[in-house]
Amino acid sequence: MPELLTRDARLALDLALTIRHDGHGGVADDLTDPAGLTAWVRAHPEALPDTTGFVADDAHLAAVRDLRAAVRALFARAVRPAAPSPADAARLLPASEAVARLNAAAARTPTVPVLHWADDAEPVVHRKAVEGADELSAALAHAAIAFLASPDRQRLRACHAPRCVRYFLKEHPRQEWCKPSCGNRARVARHHERHRNIA
Repeated sequence: MPELLTRDARLALDLALTIRHDGHGGVADDLTDPAGLTAWVRAHPEALPDTTGFVADDAHLAAVRDLRAAVRALFARAVRPAAPSPADAARLLPASEAVARLNAAAARTPTVPVLHWADDAEPVVHRKAVEGADELSAALAHAAIAFLASPDRQRLRACHAPRCVRYFLKEHPRQEWCKPSCGNRARVARHHERHRNIA
């Protein structure tokens, strides 16, 4: 049975997975413009502060993209000695710069826990910025730091199926790919390679 992901692990992985395979042999970026970031943030109401009214601007986008580059560089470091995601291999930040970016983003604004408890629901805790400027990148950085410092980091892997650029958490000892379709693509590619070498 797969282990449940912590909110921090899920958020850090989701941020990294905004770089993905585009379905046509290339790489897609879900955060190319403020509208993409707005949609992504609004899709994470359980993990990010005040998402309902959030509208990203160019400054938010630049801060989150810088943070994502740091997170993916640190993910690549975490999966060593295995290779990083192919999307990162040629453009990784040095680890010291990635750590500095992550820590700087985390320090941008302090947050406090705020309890929400509707009559017909379980209590939920959200983080709220204390009159801060960049609560989004701070919340994302806090999640990434918590994940990278947790035991879950040991399960982090880069998927090396053809055309895949995702990171994932290994859920069982024999898992090699992020999802079954990647395993199928890898097996088909190996099959074609064997038959090409025979011919």
